[in-house]
Amino acid sequence: MKQTGLLSGVKVLDLTRVLAGPYCGMMLADMGADVIKIEMPGRGDDARRNAPIVHGESAYFMNLNRNKRGMTLNLKSEKGKMIFRKLIERSDIVLENYRPGVMEKLGLGYEELRKINPAIVYGAVSGFGHYGPYSQRAGYDIIGQAMSGLMSTTGWPDTPPTRTGTAISDVMGGASCCIGVLAAYVNRLKTGVGDKVDVSLVDSMVSSLEIINMIYLCTGRVPSRIGNRYEAIYPYDSFHAKDGMVIIACGNDKLYNILKEKLKMPELQDEKFATNVDRVRNHAPLKEIIERWTKDKNIDDIVEELLAAGIPASPVNTIDRVARDPHIAVAREMFVDLEHPVAGKMKVTGNQLKFTNNKIKIDTPAPLLGQHTEEILKKELGIAEEEYEGMKAEGIF
Repeated sequence: MKQTGLLSGVKVLDLTRVLAGPYCGMMLADMGADVIKIEMPGRGDDARRNAPIVHGESAYFMNLNRNKRGMTLNLKSEKGKMIFRKLIERSDIVLENYRPGVMEKLGLGYEELRKINPAIVYGAVSGFGHYGPYSQRAGYDIIGQAMSGLMSTTGWPDTPPTRTGTAISDVMGGASCCIGVLAAYVNRLKTGVGDKVDVSLVDSMVSSLEIINMIYLCTGRVPSRIGNRYEAIYPYDSFHAKDGMVIIACGNDKLYNILKEKLKMPELQDEKFATNVDRVRNHAPLKEIIERWTKDKNIDDIVEELLAAGIPASPVNTIDRVARDPHIAVAREMFVDLEHPVAGKMKVTGNQLKFTNNKIKIDTPAPLLGQHTEEILKKELGIAEEEYEGMKAEGIF
């Protein structure tokens, strides 16, 4: 596999499974790094069995592991560890998302690996981080959403705490790890010394809560569920239309004044809506007034009218609308065609990073289990055919 792109030449060993770690590895691979996904022989990443399944292959797995090479390796065996250590010698970054301490028990933790390669950048993603009283707790996305406080503020006042529609803790954890390992890699280029990047799903989500945290820290008020409106600005909310819901986002007084002029509803001139602080305080009656205008109109007509007037607006899209949107799906290439050897022709989600001088390419499907093991061991480590066959018979890979 010929690697091109911003990170071409960067070698990454990806021991991660399921979502957070693989998302980090996917970002690096999309930017051109040579990412070798290392999986358990015979079983592989648990995500290979996650729905939806296409011709026996997991679309969940295929999306997160495109642009990577794949090999299997038994890290509990001495020969497997030997091979891994040889790979570490010639690698720049290693990623893992085991529970803290697992790699140390294998004799492959950061302190051991840096003895082999002092320049290695070690990215670790876990539920609660590698130190602290909760470090040994299992971490899943829903736990990250719950422990961080996100769920307590997601939903409507009369509904229970709600998980977001996607695994946002895992995605934020993976993106945070990617940022961390790239920062450590840049520092390593200057100093020759690597680092360990310790990323927690919970920390990542706490960081993402921005104004939610500040409301409590500065005022003592505990934020609660408020639906789709925003704590700091109004009208900045979803509104019922004839065929669904629409977003109107007046981020300042100027935009609200344009909205008043556009809607020509005398009620909007009321003094209780004069300033943004007033509108936040009186959001309920203001929403009711605006919905008198939106409720009998179609989403797309509302959006077209408001955008023409200079007011930020959008549909609340269902995914089928997103997948055929000319800006998102076509111009910004957020859905990409791939040919998988088993699943066949398919689409995966594109990469959100766009560079002027270096186009991101998503052109290699996720590897089959162990697809590149022989290639990596023979061509990169120089393992002879007889030795390779012997280790294969022993179940080393």
